[in-house]
Amino acid sequence: MRRIGHFIGGREVEGQSGRFGDVFQPMTGEVIAQVALATKAEIRQAVENAKAAQPAWAATNPQRRARVLMRFIDLVSREMDSLADLLAREHGKTVADAKGDIQRGIEVAEFAVGIPHLMKGEYTEGAGPGIDIYSMRQPLGVVAGITPFNFPAMIPMWKFAPAIACGNAFILKPSERDPGVPMRLAELMMEAGLPAGILNVVNGDKEAVDAILDDPDIRAVGFVGSSTIAEYVYSRAAATGKRAQCFGGAKNHMIIMPDADMDQAVDALIGAGYGSAGERCMAVSVAVPVGKATAEILVDKLIPRVESLKIGPSTDPSADFGPLVTRQHLEKVRAYVDLGIQEGAKLVVDGRNFKMQGYENGFYMGGCLFDEVKPHMRIYKEEIFGPVLSVVRAKDYEEALRLPSEHEYGNGVAIFTRDGDAARDFAAKVNVGMVGINVPIPVPIAYYTFGGWKRSGFGDLNQHGPDAIRFYTKTKTVTSRWPSGVKEGAEFVIPTMQ
Repeated sequence: MRRIGHFIGGREVEGQSGRFGDVFQPMTGEVIAQVALATKAEIRQAVENAKAAQPAWAATNPQRRARVLMRFIDLVSREMDSLADLLAREHGKTVADAKGDIQRGIEVAEFAVGIPHLMKGEYTEGAGPGIDIYSMRQPLGVVAGITPFNFPAMIPMWKFAPAIACGNAFILKPSERDPGVPMRLAELMMEAGLPAGILNVVNGDKEAVDAILDDPDIRAVGFVGSSTIAEYVYSRAAATGKRAQCFGGAKNHMIIMPDADMDQAVDALIGAGYGSAGERCMAVSVAVPVGKATAEILVDKLIPRVESLKIGPSTDPSADFGPLVTRQHLEKVRAYVDLGIQEGAKLVVDGRNFKMQGYENGFYMGGCLFDEVKPHMRIYKEEIFGPVLSVVRAKDYEEALRLPSEHEYGNGVAIFTRDGDAARDFAAKVNVGMVGINVPIPVPIAYYTFGGWKRSGFGDLNQHGPDAIRFYTKTKTVTSRWPSGVKEGAEFVIPTMQ
Protein backbone atom coordinates (compact mmCIF):
# COMPACT_ATOMS: atom_id res chain seq x y z
CA MET A 1 0.00 0.00 0.00
CA ARG A 2 1.22 3.49 -0.86
CA ARG A 3 2.72 5.42 2.04
CA ILE A 4 2.59 9.21 1.85
CA GLY A 5 5.19 11.05 3.90
CA HIS A 6 6.01 14.77 4.00
CA PHE A 7 7.64 17.21 1.58
CA ILE A 8 10.48 18.93 3.41
CA GLY A 9 13.55 20.66 2.04
CA GLY A 10 12.60 20.08 -1.58
CA ARG A 11 11.88 16.34 -1.46
CA GLU A 12 9.47 13.77 -0.07
CA VAL A 13 10.62 12.26 3.21
CA GLU A 14 9.22 9.37 5.24
CA GLY A 15 7.24 10.07 8.37
CA GLN A 16 9.05 9.42 11.65
CA SER A 17 6.16 9.30 14.11
CA GLY A 18 5.03 5.74 13.41
CA ARG A 19 1.48 7.08 13.25
CA PHE A 20 -0.53 6.93 10.02
CA GLY A 21 -3.99 7.91 8.84
CA ASP A 22 -5.99 5.99 6.27
CA VAL A 23 -6.71 7.63 2.92
CA PHE A 24 -9.95 6.26 1.46
CA GLN A 25 -11.27 6.09 -2.05
CA PRO A 26 -14.83 7.26 -1.38
CA MET A 27 -16.17 5.64 -4.56
CA THR A 28 -15.47 2.15 -3.23
CA GLY A 29 -14.86 2.65 0.49
CA GLU A 30 -11.39 1.10 0.14
CA VAL A 31 -8.24 2.32 1.87
CA ILE A 32 -5.91 3.31 -0.98
CA ALA A 33 -3.01 4.84 0.96
CA GLN A 34 -1.69 5.69 4.38
CA VAL A 35 -0.47 9.15 5.23
CA ALA A 36 2.13 9.89 7.90
CA LEU A 37 1.01 12.04 10.83
CA ALA A 38 3.77 14.44 11.80
CA THR A 39 5.27 15.05 15.21
CA LYS A 40 6.24 18.41 16.64
CA ALA A 41 9.86 17.57 15.74
CA GLU A 42 8.93 17.05 12.08
CA ILE A 43 7.10 20.38 12.00
CA ARG A 44 10.21 21.94 13.46
CA GLN A 45 12.35 20.29 10.78
CA ALA A 46 10.17 21.86 8.09
CA VAL A 47 10.38 25.26 9.79
CA GLU A 48 14.16 25.07 10.01
CA ASN A 49 14.36 24.31 6.28
CA ALA A 50 12.01 27.18 5.51
CA LYS A 51 13.83 29.58 7.79
CA ALA A 52 17.17 28.80 6.18
CA ALA A 53 15.88 29.20 2.62
CA GLN A 54 13.67 32.26 3.06
CA PRO A 55 16.21 35.15 3.19
CA ALA A 56 17.67 34.32 -0.22
CA TRP A 57 14.18 33.94 -1.69
CA ALA A 58 13.10 37.28 -0.23
CA ALA A 59 16.21 38.86 -1.79
CA THR A 60 15.23 37.45 -5.20
CA ASN A 61 13.59 40.23 -7.17
CA PRO A 62 9.80 39.91 -7.45
CA GLN A 63 9.85 39.50 -11.22
CA ARG A 64 11.98 36.36 -10.89
CA ARG A 65 9.67 35.05 -8.19
CA ALA A 66 6.76 35.67 -10.55
CA ARG A 67 8.49 33.65 -13.28
CA VAL A 68 8.59 30.62 -11.01
CA LEU A 69 4.83 30.93 -10.54
CA MET A 70 4.35 31.31 -14.29
CA ARG A 71 6.17 28.03 -14.90
CA PHE A 72 4.19 26.40 -12.07
CA ILE A 73 0.90 27.50 -13.65
CA ASP A 74 1.99 25.99 -16.95
CA LEU A 75 2.96 22.69 -15.30
CA VAL A 76 -0.31 22.43 -13.35
CA SER A 77 -2.30 23.21 -16.50
CA ARG A 78 -0.44 20.50 -18.41
CA GLU A 79 -1.13 17.97 -15.65
CA MET A 80 -4.77 18.96 -15.18
CA ASP A 81 -6.13 15.54 -16.15
CA SER A 82 -3.86 13.50 -13.87
CA LEU A 83 -4.26 15.91 -10.95
CA ALA A 84 -8.05 15.91 -11.33
CA ASP A 85 -8.15 12.12 -11.42
CA LEU A 86 -6.03 11.89 -8.26
CA LEU A 87 -8.16 14.52 -6.52
CA ALA A 88 -11.43 12.81 -7.46
CA ARG A 89 -10.21 9.42 -6.25
CA GLU A 90 -9.18 10.74 -2.83
CA HIS A 91 -11.99 13.24 -2.27
CA GLY A 92 -14.98 11.77 -4.12
CA LYS A 93 -16.03 14.80 -6.16
CA THR A 94 -16.48 14.27 -9.88
CA VAL A 95 -13.53 14.72 -12.22
CA ALA A 96 -15.20 17.76 -13.79
CA ASP A 97 -15.65 19.31 -10.34
CA ALA A 98 -12.03 18.45 -9.48
CA LYS A 99 -10.86 20.35 -12.56
CA GLY A 100 -12.81 23.37 -11.35
CA ASP A 101 -11.12 23.02 -7.95
CA ILE A 102 -7.69 23.11 -9.62
CA GLN A 103 -8.60 25.91 -12.02
CA ARG A 104 -9.74 28.26 -9.24
CA GLY A 105 -6.40 27.68 -7.54
CA ILE A 106 -4.53 28.44 -10.78
CA GLU A 107 -6.41 31.74 -11.06
CA VAL A 108 -5.05 32.93 -7.71
CA ALA A 109 -1.55 31.92 -8.78
CA GLU A 110 -2.13 33.97 -11.95
CA PHE A 111 -3.07 36.96 -9.79
CA ALA A 112 0.09 36.46 -7.72
CA VAL A 113 2.21 36.66 -10.90
CA GLY A 114 1.50 40.41 -10.69
CA ILE A 115 3.59 40.62 -7.52
CA PRO A 116 6.11 43.15 -8.95
CA HIS A 117 3.24 45.62 -9.07
CA LEU A 118 1.29 44.36 -6.05
CA MET A 119 4.21 44.85 -3.64
CA LYS A 120 4.98 48.40 -4.70
CA GLY A 121 4.97 50.91 -1.86
CA GLU A 122 4.25 54.64 -1.85
CA TYR A 123 6.48 57.71 -2.20
CA THR A 124 5.99 61.34 -1.27
CA GLU A 125 8.61 63.88 -2.29
CA GLY A 126 8.84 67.02 -0.22
CA ALA A 127 6.66 65.86 2.65
CA GLY A 128 8.50 68.47 4.74
CA PRO A 129 11.46 70.79 4.21
CA GLY A 130 13.98 68.51 2.52
CA ILE A 131 12.05 65.46 3.75
CA ASP A 132 10.88 62.54 1.61
CA ILE A 133 8.71 59.69 2.88
CA TYR A 134 8.28 56.28 1.31
CA SER A 135 6.91 52.90 2.27
CA MET A 136 7.87 49.39 1.27
CA ARG A 137 6.26 45.99 1.66
CA GLN A 138 8.47 43.22 2.99
CA PRO A 139 7.75 39.51 3.56
CA LEU A 140 6.98 38.22 7.04
CA GLY A 141 9.40 35.26 6.90
CA VAL A 142 7.98 31.78 7.52
CA VAL A 143 4.20 31.48 7.25
CA ALA A 144 1.80 28.52 7.32
CA GLY A 145 -1.52 27.31 5.96
CA ILE A 146 -3.89 24.67 7.37
CA THR A 147 -6.30 23.65 4.64
CA PRO A 148 -9.48 21.50 4.44
CA PHE A 149 -10.42 18.30 2.64
CA ASN A 150 -13.11 19.76 0.41
CA PHE A 151 -10.77 21.78 -1.87
CA PRO A 152 -7.40 20.01 -1.71
CA ALA A 153 -5.99 21.92 -4.71
CA MET A 154 -7.70 25.30 -4.68
CA ILE A 155 -7.28 26.38 -1.07
CA PRO A 156 -3.60 25.32 -0.76
CA MET A 157 -2.88 27.41 -3.89
CA TRP A 158 -4.95 30.28 -2.48
CA LYS A 159 -2.60 30.23 0.50
CA PHE A 160 0.86 29.43 -0.78
CA ALA A 161 0.85 31.20 -4.17
CA PRO A 162 0.54 34.79 -2.85
CA ALA A 163 2.63 34.01 0.24
CA ILE A 164 5.54 32.68 -1.81
CA ALA A 165 5.19 35.45 -4.39
CA CYS A 166 5.64 37.97 -1.56
CA GLY A 167 8.98 36.37 -0.62
CA ASN A 168 7.89 34.18 2.29
CA ALA A 169 8.62 30.51 2.90
CA PHE A 170 5.52 28.39 3.44
CA ILE A 171 4.53 25.42 5.62
CA LEU A 172 1.39 23.70 4.31
CA LYS A 173 -0.59 21.32 6.52
CA PRO A 174 -3.28 19.93 4.21
CA SER A 175 -6.13 17.66 5.21
CA GLU A 176 -4.96 14.15 5.98
CA ARG A 177 -8.07 12.84 4.19
CA ASP A 178 -6.82 13.72 0.68
CA PRO A 179 -3.11 14.63 0.78
CA GLY A 180 -2.08 13.38 -2.68
CA VAL A 181 -2.68 16.58 -4.68
CA PRO A 182 -0.96 18.97 -2.21
CA MET A 183 2.12 16.73 -2.28
CA ARG A 184 2.10 16.76 -6.08
CA LEU A 185 1.72 20.55 -6.16
CA ALA A 186 4.88 20.86 -4.06
CA GLU A 187 6.74 18.67 -6.54
CA LEU A 188 5.53 20.84 -9.41
CA MET A 189 6.70 23.98 -7.61
CA MET A 190 10.16 22.47 -7.38
CA GLU A 191 10.04 21.56 -11.06
CA ALA A 192 9.10 25.17 -11.79
CA GLY A 193 12.32 26.36 -10.15
CA LEU A 194 11.31 27.12 -6.56
CA PRO A 195 14.31 26.79 -4.22
CA ALA A 196 14.25 23.86 -1.80
CA GLY A 197 12.73 24.74 1.56
CA ILE A 198 10.42 27.51 0.35
CA LEU A 199 7.37 25.24 0.14
CA ASN A 200 7.11 22.39 2.65
CA VAL A 201 4.11 20.07 3.04
CA VAL A 202 3.71 18.40 6.42
CA ASN A 203 0.81 15.98 6.84
CA GLY A 204 -0.77 15.47 10.22
CA ASP A 205 -3.59 15.87 12.68
CA LYS A 206 -4.12 18.09 15.74
CA GLU A 207 -0.58 17.44 16.98
CA ALA A 208 0.79 19.00 13.80
CA VAL A 209 -1.69 21.89 13.95
CA ASP A 210 -0.72 22.75 17.52
CA ALA A 211 2.97 22.54 16.66
CA ILE A 212 2.42 25.06 13.86
CA LEU A 213 0.45 27.39 16.13
CA ASP A 214 3.07 27.24 18.89
CA ASP A 215 6.22 27.51 16.74
CA PRO A 216 7.90 30.87 17.41
CA ASP A 217 9.37 31.17 13.90
CA ILE A 218 6.03 30.95 12.08
CA ARG A 219 4.83 34.51 11.77
CA ALA A 220 1.36 34.01 10.26
CA VAL A 221 -1.15 31.22 9.75
CA GLY A 222 -4.17 30.84 7.49
CA PHE A 223 -6.91 28.29 8.16
CA VAL A 224 -10.09 27.03 6.47
CA GLY A 225 -12.40 24.55 8.19
CA SER A 226 -15.20 24.47 10.74
CA SER A 227 -15.98 27.56 12.82
CA THR A 228 -15.17 25.86 16.12
CA ILE A 229 -11.67 24.98 14.94
CA ALA A 230 -11.27 28.31 13.13
CA GLU A 231 -11.90 30.12 16.41
CA TYR A 232 -9.46 27.80 18.20
CA VAL A 233 -6.74 28.36 15.59
CA TYR A 234 -7.30 32.12 15.59
CA SER A 235 -7.17 32.38 19.39
CA ARG A 236 -4.11 30.17 19.80
CA ALA A 237 -2.28 31.87 16.93
CA ALA A 238 -3.00 35.30 18.41
CA ALA A 239 -1.82 34.13 21.83
CA THR A 240 1.59 33.33 20.32
CA GLY A 241 1.82 36.65 18.47
CA LYS A 242 0.96 35.38 15.01
CA ARG A 243 -1.05 37.08 12.34
CA ALA A 244 -4.09 34.88 11.55
CA GLN A 245 -6.89 34.62 8.99
CA CYS A 246 -9.28 31.80 9.79
CA PHE A 247 -12.39 30.90 7.83
CA GLY A 248 -15.11 28.72 9.26
CA GLY A 249 -18.52 27.30 8.53
CA ALA A 250 -21.43 28.62 6.52
CA LYS A 251 -25.18 28.47 6.10
CA ASN A 252 -25.64 30.15 2.75
CA HIS A 253 -29.15 31.37 1.93
CA MET A 254 -30.69 31.98 -1.47
CA ILE A 255 -33.63 34.37 -1.52
CA ILE A 256 -36.18 33.76 -4.29
CA MET A 257 -38.37 36.82 -4.88
CA PRO A 258 -41.86 36.47 -6.43
CA ASP A 259 -40.65 38.09 -9.65
CA ALA A 260 -37.66 35.75 -10.09
CA ASP A 261 -37.26 33.54 -13.14
CA MET A 262 -38.31 30.37 -11.34
CA ASP A 263 -36.66 27.94 -13.74
CA GLN A 264 -33.39 29.84 -13.45
CA ALA A 265 -33.70 29.84 -9.65
CA VAL A 266 -34.33 26.08 -9.55
CA ASP A 267 -31.34 25.39 -11.80
CA ALA A 268 -29.23 27.55 -9.49
CA LEU A 269 -30.41 25.74 -6.37
CA ILE A 270 -29.76 22.31 -7.86
CA GLY A 271 -26.21 23.16 -8.87
CA ALA A 272 -25.30 25.22 -5.81
CA GLY A 273 -27.08 22.99 -3.30
CA TYR A 274 -26.04 19.54 -4.51
CA GLY A 275 -22.83 20.04 -6.48
CA SER A 276 -19.84 18.31 -4.89
CA ALA A 277 -22.40 16.53 -2.64
CA GLY A 278 -22.86 19.80 -0.78
CA GLU A 279 -19.32 19.65 0.60
CA ARG A 280 -18.58 23.29 -0.16
CA CYS A 281 -18.38 26.24 2.20
CA MET A 282 -20.16 28.21 -0.53
CA ALA A 283 -22.92 25.63 -1.12
CA VAL A 284 -26.46 26.97 -0.90
CA SER A 285 -28.11 25.02 1.90
CA VAL A 286 -31.15 27.24 2.57
CA ALA A 287 -33.72 28.32 -0.03
CA VAL A 288 -35.92 31.22 1.07
CA PRO A 289 -38.95 31.73 -1.20
CA VAL A 290 -40.80 34.98 -0.50
CA GLY A 291 -44.57 34.52 -0.24
CA LYS A 292 -46.73 31.40 -0.18
CA ALA A 293 -47.28 31.27 -3.94
CA THR A 294 -43.53 31.50 -4.63
CA ALA A 295 -42.85 28.72 -2.11
CA GLU A 296 -45.44 26.37 -3.62
CA ILE A 297 -44.12 26.87 -7.15
CA LEU A 298 -40.50 26.49 -6.02
CA VAL A 299 -41.04 23.27 -4.05
CA ASP A 300 -43.15 21.73 -6.82
CA LYS A 301 -40.33 22.38 -9.30
CA LEU A 302 -37.55 21.29 -6.93
CA ILE A 303 -38.96 17.87 -5.97
CA PRO A 304 -38.66 16.16 -9.38
CA ARG A 305 -35.27 17.78 -10.00
CA VAL A 306 -33.85 16.50 -6.71
CA GLU A 307 -35.37 13.06 -7.27
CA SER A 308 -33.72 12.85 -10.70
CA LEU A 309 -30.21 13.83 -9.59
CA LYS A 310 -27.68 11.35 -10.91
CA ILE A 311 -25.28 10.13 -8.23
CA GLY A 312 -22.33 8.13 -9.46
CA PRO A 313 -18.67 7.33 -9.06
CA SER A 314 -16.31 10.27 -9.39
CA THR A 315 -15.10 8.97 -12.74
CA ASP A 316 -18.60 9.01 -14.30
CA PRO A 317 -18.74 12.12 -16.51
CA SER A 318 -22.54 12.10 -16.43
CA ALA A 319 -22.82 12.11 -12.61
CA ASP A 320 -24.18 15.24 -10.94
CA PHE A 321 -22.20 14.46 -7.81
CA GLY A 322 -20.22 11.62 -6.29
CA PRO A 323 -19.79 10.12 -2.83
CA LEU A 324 -19.07 11.94 0.40
CA VAL A 325 -15.51 12.04 1.67
CA THR A 326 -15.66 9.40 4.44
CA ARG A 327 -18.12 6.96 5.98
CA GLN A 328 -17.99 8.94 9.22
CA HIS A 329 -19.09 12.09 7.40
CA LEU A 330 -21.81 10.18 5.55
CA GLU A 331 -23.27 8.98 8.84
CA LYS A 332 -23.10 12.51 10.24
CA VAL A 333 -25.11 13.90 7.31
CA ARG A 334 -27.67 11.08 7.57
CA ALA A 335 -28.03 11.86 11.28
CA TYR A 336 -28.87 15.47 10.46
CA VAL A 337 -31.64 14.30 8.15
CA ASP A 338 -33.00 12.07 10.95
CA LEU A 339 -32.83 15.08 13.27
CA GLY A 340 -34.76 17.29 10.84
CA ILE A 341 -37.63 14.81 10.79
CA GLN A 342 -37.64 14.69 14.59
CA GLU A 343 -37.70 18.50 14.72
CA GLY A 344 -40.83 18.58 12.57
CA ALA A 345 -39.47 19.61 9.18
CA LYS A 346 -41.14 17.99 6.16
CA LEU A 347 -38.75 15.68 4.26
CA VAL A 348 -40.15 15.78 0.73
CA VAL A 349 -37.20 13.98 -0.93
CA ASP A 350 -35.31 11.32 1.04
CA GLY A 351 -31.91 10.21 -0.26
CA ARG A 352 -30.62 8.53 2.88
CA ASN A 353 -30.87 4.98 1.61
CA PHE A 354 -29.37 5.48 -1.81
CA LYS A 355 -27.08 2.61 -2.87
CA MET A 356 -24.79 2.66 -5.88
CA GLN A 357 -24.94 -0.61 -7.77
CA GLY A 358 -21.46 -2.08 -7.98
CA TYR A 359 -20.21 0.40 -5.37
CA GLU A 360 -22.20 -0.76 -2.35
CA ASN A 361 -19.36 0.04 0.06
CA GLY A 362 -18.88 3.58 -1.26
CA PHE A 363 -19.91 6.64 0.74
CA TYR A 364 -22.97 7.57 -1.33
CA MET A 365 -26.09 9.47 -0.40
CA GLY A 366 -28.92 10.78 -2.54
CA GLY A 367 -30.18 14.34 -2.51
CA CYS A 368 -32.48 15.32 0.37
CA LEU A 369 -34.98 18.17 0.36
CA PHE A 370 -36.72 19.59 3.43
CA ASP A 371 -39.71 21.94 3.31
CA GLU A 372 -41.24 24.00 6.12
CA VAL A 373 -37.96 24.29 8.02
CA LYS A 374 -38.11 26.79 10.89
CA PRO A 375 -35.30 29.06 12.16
CA HIS A 376 -35.26 27.41 15.60
CA MET A 377 -34.36 23.99 14.15
CA ARG A 378 -30.81 22.67 14.36
CA ILE A 379 -30.88 21.65 10.71
CA TYR A 380 -31.28 25.37 9.98
CA LYS A 381 -28.80 26.65 12.54
CA GLU A 382 -25.95 24.20 11.91
CA GLU A 383 -23.82 23.46 8.86
CA ILE A 384 -24.68 20.01 7.49
CA PHE A 385 -22.09 19.93 4.67
CA GLY A 386 -23.92 17.39 2.59
CA PRO A 387 -26.53 17.07 -0.21
CA VAL A 388 -29.34 18.49 1.92
CA LEU A 389 -31.35 21.60 1.00
CA SER A 390 -33.78 23.26 3.44
CA VAL A 391 -36.67 25.44 2.32
CA VAL A 392 -37.48 28.19 4.85
CA ARG A 393 -40.57 30.10 3.81
CA ALA A 394 -40.61 33.89 4.32
CA LYS A 395 -43.83 35.84 4.30
CA ASP A 396 -42.22 39.01 2.86
CA TYR A 397 -38.95 40.63 1.77
CA GLU A 398 -38.16 41.99 5.23
CA GLU A 399 -38.29 38.51 6.79
CA ALA A 400 -36.17 37.12 3.95
CA LEU A 401 -33.56 39.83 4.58
CA ARG A 402 -33.54 39.12 8.33
CA LEU A 403 -32.91 35.38 8.03
CA PRO A 404 -29.33 35.47 6.67
CA SER A 405 -28.58 38.74 8.46
CA GLU A 406 -29.38 37.28 11.89
CA HIS A 407 -27.83 33.84 11.33
CA GLU A 408 -24.59 33.21 13.22
CA TYR A 409 -22.81 32.43 9.94
CA GLY A 410 -22.25 35.14 7.35
CA ASN A 411 -20.31 33.58 4.52
CA GLY A 412 -22.36 33.91 1.32
CA VAL A 413 -25.89 34.79 0.27
CA ALA A 414 -27.77 35.20 -3.00
CA ILE A 415 -30.95 36.88 -4.18
CA PHE A 416 -32.82 35.97 -7.36
CA THR A 417 -35.02 38.75 -8.68
CA ARG A 418 -35.77 40.89 -11.74
CA ASP A 419 -36.11 44.00 -9.56
CA GLY A 420 -32.92 46.07 -9.58
CA ASP A 421 -34.03 48.22 -6.65
CA ALA A 422 -34.72 45.16 -4.46
CA ALA A 423 -31.37 43.64 -5.40
CA ARG A 424 -29.53 46.87 -4.65
CA ASP A 425 -31.27 47.26 -1.29
CA PHE A 426 -30.54 43.63 -0.39
CA ALA A 427 -26.84 43.88 -1.30
CA ALA A 428 -26.46 47.03 0.80
CA LYS A 429 -28.31 45.80 3.90
CA VAL A 430 -27.67 42.06 4.25
CA ASN A 431 -25.21 41.22 7.05
CA VAL A 432 -23.16 38.72 5.02
CA GLY A 433 -19.68 38.96 3.53
CA MET A 434 -20.27 37.80 -0.08
CA VAL A 435 -23.44 38.52 -2.03
CA GLY A 436 -24.71 37.13 -5.32
CA ILE A 437 -27.39 38.82 -7.42
CA ASN A 438 -28.82 36.12 -9.67
CA VAL A 439 -25.54 34.30 -8.99
CA PRO A 440 -25.98 31.35 -6.59
CA ILE A 441 -22.33 30.82 -5.56
CA PRO A 442 -20.82 34.30 -5.20
CA VAL A 443 -17.15 33.31 -5.04
CA PRO A 444 -15.21 36.42 -6.08
CA ILE A 445 -12.70 36.11 -8.88
CA ALA A 446 -9.01 36.04 -7.94
CA TYR A 447 -8.34 39.78 -7.90
CA TYR A 448 -11.09 40.43 -5.36
CA THR A 449 -10.96 39.05 -1.84
CA PHE A 450 -12.85 36.06 -0.45
CA GLY A 451 -14.15 36.03 3.10
CA GLY A 452 -17.22 35.71 5.27
CA TRP A 453 -18.50 37.65 8.27
CA LYS A 454 -19.56 36.73 11.79
CA ARG A 455 -18.63 33.14 12.72
CA SER A 456 -17.65 32.40 9.13
CA GLY A 457 -14.45 34.42 9.41
CA PHE A 458 -11.95 35.34 12.13
CA GLY A 459 -9.40 38.05 11.38
CA ASP A 460 -9.62 41.31 9.47
CA LEU A 461 -7.96 40.31 6.19
CA ASN A 462 -9.47 37.93 3.64
CA GLN A 463 -8.11 35.33 1.23
CA HIS A 464 -6.65 36.14 -2.19
CA GLY A 465 -6.90 39.48 -3.95
CA PRO A 466 -5.23 42.57 -2.42
CA ASP A 467 -5.88 41.35 1.14
CA ALA A 468 -3.57 38.37 0.57
CA ILE A 469 -0.68 40.69 -0.24
CA ARG A 470 -1.39 42.75 2.86
CA PHE A 471 -1.65 39.63 5.00
CA TYR A 472 1.65 38.10 3.86
CA THR A 473 3.68 41.33 4.05
CA LYS A 474 4.53 43.97 6.61
CA THR A 475 4.77 47.66 5.76
CA LYS A 476 7.89 49.65 6.56
CA THR A 477 7.73 53.44 6.30
CA VAL A 478 10.94 55.48 5.86
CA THR A 479 11.21 59.20 6.55
CA SER A 480 14.46 60.60 5.10
CA ARG A 481 16.21 63.95 5.23
CA TRP A 482 19.61 64.77 3.78
CA PRO A 483 22.08 67.26 5.33
CA SER A 484 21.86 70.10 2.82
CA GLY A 485 20.04 73.05 4.37
CA VAL A 486 19.35 71.31 7.67
CA LYS A 487 19.14 73.63 10.65
CA GLU A 488 21.63 73.08 13.43
CA GLY A 489 20.44 72.39 16.94
CA ALA A 490 18.32 69.80 18.63
CA GLU A 491 14.60 69.53 17.95
CA PHE A 492 12.34 68.54 20.83
CA VAL A 493 8.97 68.18 19.12
CA ILE A 494 7.45 65.51 16.91
CA PRO A 495 7.51 66.52 13.22
CA THR A 496 4.16 67.76 11.97
CA MET A 497 2.71 68.87 8.65
CA GLN A 498 3.05 72.54 9.57
